[in-house]
Amino acid sequence: MVARLALWSLADSAATVDELRDALRDEEPAPPGLLFGAWVSDETTERFGVFQLWTSGDAADEPLPARVRELIGTDPVIAERFDLEATASAAPQ
Repeated sequence: MVARLALWSLADSAATVDELRDALRDEEPAPPGLLFGAWVSDETTERFGVFQLWTSGDAADEPLPARVRELIGTDPVIAERFDLEATASAAPQ
């Protein structure tokens, strides 16, 4: 599996975290090969991003959501892929 992290700076963008949240509600279905995606934000540091798990490197080459990129107006400051080595989760309660 492959993990992809993309983080945008909103410091020079007209987009707000609220607008980006709304845009995510309108996103198309998950692309093939996406196992998990989590959108994150930090209004204090003006950052917005996504952490994704993909079935393969080829699947992880899928473009980032166009609507988010369009609203922010720039490419991510960080856009990197990593090989997933291990996972952990809490035991059911």
